[in-house]
Amino acid sequence: MTVSGLRLGVDVGGTFTDVVAVDGEGRVVIEKVPSTPQDQSAGALAGWQALDVPAGWVAMFAHGTTVATNALLERRGGRTAVVTTEGFGDLIEIGRQDRASLYDLTRHRPPPLVPRELRFVVRERMGPGGVVVPLDAASLEVAVEAVAAAEVEAVAVCLLFGFLHAEHERQVGEALRARLPDVPVSLSCEVLPEFREYERMSTTVADAYLRPRLGSYLARLGRRSARAGLPVPLVMQSSGGVADSATAARHPARFVLSGPAGGVIGASYVARRSGHRNLLTFDMGGTSTDVAPVVAGRVQLTTESVVAGVPLRLPMVDVHTVSAGGGSVGWVDEGGALRVGPRSAGAAPGPAAYGFGGQEPTVTDANLVLGALPEGVRLGGGLVLRRDLAERALARLGDRLGLDALQAALGVVRVADTEMVRALRVISVERGLDPREFALVAFGGAGGLHACGLAEELGCRTVLVPRAAGALSALGLAISEVRRDYVRPVLHEGPTGLEAAYAALEATAYAELDAPRMERRADLRYAGQSFELTVAGATAGELEGAFHAEHQHRYGHRIDDEPVEIVNLRLVATLPGATPDLLEPEPAAAACGRREVLLEGGLVEAVVLDRARMGRGSPVEGPAVVAFPEATCLVRPGWAGVVDEVGTLVLERRR
Repeated sequence: MTVSGLRLGVDVGGTFTDVVAVDGEGRVVIEKVPSTPQDQSAGALAGWQALDVPAGWVAMFAHGTTVATNALLERRGGRTAVVTTEGFGDLIEIGRQDRASLYDLTRHRPPPLVPRELRFVVRERMGPGGVVVPLDAASLEVAVEAVAAAEVEAVAVCLLFGFLHAEHERQVGEALRARLPDVPVSLSCEVLPEFREYERMSTTVADAYLRPRLGSYLARLGRRSARAGLPVPLVMQSSGGVADSATAARHPARFVLSGPAGGVIGASYVARRSGHRNLLTFDMGGTSTDVAPVVAGRVQLTTESVVAGVPLRLPMVDVHTVSAGGGSVGWVDEGGALRVGPRSAGAAPGPAAYGFGGQEPTVTDANLVLGALPEGVRLGGGLVLRRDLAERALARLGDRLGLDALQAALGVVRVADTEMVRALRVISVERGLDPREFALVAFGGAGGLHACGLAEELGCRTVLVPRAAGALSALGLAISEVRRDYVRPVLHEGPTGLEAAYAALEATAYAELDAPRMERRADLRYAGQSFELTVAGATAGELEGAFHAEHQHRYGHRIDDEPVEIVNLRLVATLPGATPDLLEPEPAAAACGRREVLLEGGLVEAVVLDRARMGRGSPVEGPAVVAFPEATCLVRPGWAGVVDEVGTLVLERRR
């Protein structure tokens, strides 16, 4: 690799940490090491050390982390208080009064991040036009002292109409910071200056709740990086671009989907180089599977995400996650049905086949017993898969079901596939997208093993397996652009007001980034609607035309004579990332044997191909197993394809 301009991407997963280095000429080097759940920063640095690349060569260090996600899932954030307008203390619990599941009376909404005893109020009132009731100094002093006495680790401030008139929120924030200088304070006017009180409060509370956990993690990572001589880490945002670690520590709610976003960026880039622009990305790792749509080459974003039961109204890649990964545990429920996940064996002890003491059967164990994975294969960190241990675990599961080990393994794979197909339908059919018109991009360590089977269920006729499939999220991190998202509420402003508002946002972007590329967007709705669509456009006319077209695409109709309201203006400011060449060399003799694989229809004899020896134009015809350095692809009967000029294995369904 060349000495200068090296870009380092480190993606921490539940089981493995993937590392990719891209040099100034676009060449790519990949490593994979076991994750370190007790401290992800240790695994991140171990991954860089495995590359054996001097720190002085590294110009950029981009990181994808699940610390914020796990803190929400496990409810292990900081002890958080909220300060709000008098009479609105229970808003965070009341929410929208909708049911978690309309027809399931046993399902309940997760408890709020802030219990009632940590909700405090101040006497004040803002309205659309400004101050209605001035901020009462006595109530402010009482609230601040109550927060101090509660010994909290973070505070969220969300006052009525704070998105439009922030004066009172800033006064409350100043008082809290003066009294509690070591406690982070999140203001809704800084976190989410948008209307809708519940979503604004929920997002601001999540931001405060995550600050102690993510802040301490990033501080440890920064210290380790500095000692190693690496650059200050950049962190992947949920919106698909990286930001500096100081921003991540200050506004952690923007980084909840840090890990999955990198994979979507990497998949979109690689597929575009292969000539495919409509994609369903399928990232199957050790703990979970993340799926997302890419339409006409554009990664789809949403501002209506709910993570671990917490609404987060921030720009995020439209990812749907299910607990079905290589480490997902197979088990039998009280009714005698076979289930897979959501519990995972993780990195420690891991699947039974790892030999680290795991006793429960996982999807990885099932694929090993079925022959899709070879016995003795080496994974990241020197792990060697043992078939005998996997068979014992699956035999114990089979005993409870009246099945042998092979039948139990088939059942585990079928159940996991069903869960993943359901997830792919959520981000395609339920979004008005026809899967038959999309290519399925399979990556993650286990993605290629299941891709053809899932594509058959969905009706997809094309499967793409990139050369860096086992570490595509890390590649996405290494090539990512620096990104900042800005928003401003502008309900009912005219064209002149829009231009001035955009100009103000652009001035802020120029002050924070060096000559960024900027794209104007906005949230629009028909008058009387409750929800908006986000579209791109530079003027009011362009925005309105784009809104009509998007409404037609999303909902199947448009109302051209209905008044259109612009609710929020958005600005996306970016600095470009790397563009690796991804050139594929000439092939060598790739066949390295044959192996029996058990599928639903019975045993098939599959040719085994070494992906490292394949090259541009290498053909593949199923049944076959393609062994990538960091992943495996099972090419089912009826599928065939070729390695294209950028190294992607392009599979087509022939029958």
